[in-house]
Amino acid sequence: MENKIRILLADDHAVLRSGLKLLLHNQPDMVVIGEARDGQETIELCKTLKPDVLLLDLNMPGKTGLQVLEELKDTKTRILILTMYDDVAYLRQAVEWGAAGYILKSAADTELISAIRTVAQGASYFDPALMKSLVDYIVNSKENKPASKREMHHLSEREKEVLRLVALGYTNRQIAEELTISIKTVEAHKTNIREKLKLKGRAELVRFAIEQGLLSK
Repeated sequence: MENKIRILLADDHAVLRSGLKLLLHNQPDMVVIGEARDGQETIELCKTLKPDVLLLDLNMPGKTGLQVLEELKDTKTRILILTMYDDVAYLRQAVEWGAAGYILKSAADTELISAIRTVAQGASYFDPALMKSLVDYIVNSKENKPASKREMHHLSEREKEVLRLVALGYTNRQIAEELTISIKTVEAHKTNIREKLKLKGRAELVRFAIEQGLLSK
């Protein structure tokens, strides 16, 4: 136990956690010391158990993975994001808030094991599938920004709140519950935001929100 990498799993899907636990317990140098089902439980268990590595999903109930990451960025635990989100805007924000690594759920088991060992040793690990996209994103963001700071002023305060929650990974239902509005109202706000900023789809909304620093508010 003393020589093993102590891991905390944070994902709201019990089946996935079970599979990960079995995979990691089969490694001679790893042990799962706890499991969390939502963002708040993740924060509490991480502070109590002090794992070497936190394997963190971004799409979590309550506090999202990014919010958890922000609250735990000053801890000694190394945080490895395990997510289905392949948009480099999330990768960029995760790194900015202190993530030691970022790997997709589509990665092979051997790649995940390697990523855990890498971050546990104090290095960083980023999914190779994202590296080309990251370079392209950096280049494109310099050459062709989708909207300017000035255009941000066209959004109402409520629209800014909706945009921030979208970028944090909230679903329409979660946004509706957080702001005490209907799902249809959330959808209407998102449509208005896209029209005002001339952006298409969730990915562009997320990138814009991160570039404008909305997630840090």
